[in-house]
Amino acid sequence: MLFLTRMFGLTGSDAERDRDAEPACIEAIVEKVLLLQTNAAVQQHRRLGRGTHVKGTAARAQFEVYDVRAGRETQLAARLARGIFATPGTYPAIVRFANADPKVNSDFKADVRSLSFSVDLTRDGTAIPVANVGRQDFSLQNTTTLPINDARAFLATMQLLTASNPAAGLWSLPFKDKLRVLRALTLMQAQLHQKIEPYQQLRYGSNVPFRHGPIDVVKHSATPSPDNAAHPLQRGNPNALQDELVRHLSEDGKMSAFDFGLQFLDANRMTYWGKHQDANFWTENASIKWKEAEAPFHTVARLTLLPKSPLPPDVAEATYFDVTGYTTPDSAPVGSINRARQQGEVASRKARTHAQSRGEL
Repeated sequence: MLFLTRMFGLTGSDAERDRDAEPACIEAIVEKVLLLQTNAAVQQHRRLGRGTHVKGTAARAQFEVYDVRAGRETQLAARLARGIFATPGTYPAIVRFANADPKVNSDFKADVRSLSFSVDLTRDGTAIPVANVGRQDFSLQNTTTLPINDARAFLATMQLLTASNPAAGLWSLPFKDKLRVLRALTLMQAQLHQKIEPYQQLRYGSNVPFRHGPIDVVKHSATPSPDNAAHPLQRGNPNALQDELVRHLSEDGKMSAFDFGLQFLDANRMTYWGKHQDANFWTENASIKWKEAEAPFHTVARLTLLPKSPLPPDVAEATYFDVTGYTTPDSAPVGSINRARQQGEVASRKARTHAQSRGEL
């Protein structure tokens, strides 16, 4: 099975990954990201929006970091207590719930949902010493993996999505890239067709890994509390998810909360089709699931929405999240997809803000 999945672009060794070719690949990805962003705006006769997750709602929240040493075995406690999770405290946050598609669609169109949030780590204008930064950003989706495996698969998929003729675009790809795209599209379809539920009742995961101290690597999760309140979604309303979230923030007495967890990459325990793989296999292949039975999540914090706190549309539109720009060396993103997406996201944000400052469509 490992041989078969490698035929579709899964990489088992650093030699297969061809890191020397990655910079040129990422350059081409940026070009395609900007084209996809422009095409979506032109086709919908609207001004330039975000490259992805274009439709969403932002609000205020608080992020409570627990005392991760309390009640835990010493070695696990020491592993967890890294970066901002080394110092218990409660910090202001901005959250944004969104749909993943680069187009503004009805909320009932099949899609992946996202939760991004930014934690303000300052106290009286001074960054807390443990982080040595003023802000840390997180980005999660209601899936456990990304369907696009790495930078090569990212570029091949973007070439297809931006082609004027999709069939011709697929045919023009090299054979190995065709297989990469077919695998990505198959996985994508499985993720898109989930039950449509209110944002505040979904579980979200980072999909991709991040450093956690000088040695460990983790994935993140945000698990909704069982009692997060929500009204049934109104099927005739194309903005049902956004409207229900705003209703919840405006009317309900108890606000929704999410347990924030860390999942360690433990290569000695984790298996793929019954076999152990080295650590790079798990960081470089974004489409491979880290099984929770082998690598459980450990709750270290709680994200709670604040009542009556939806951001005004213009403020929400200007809000952005950058998991590479707002992080520390001990919590930096790792892996091929993270290296590729960072430049694309920055270029997309600059294009959007430039267009809006000029009043362009």
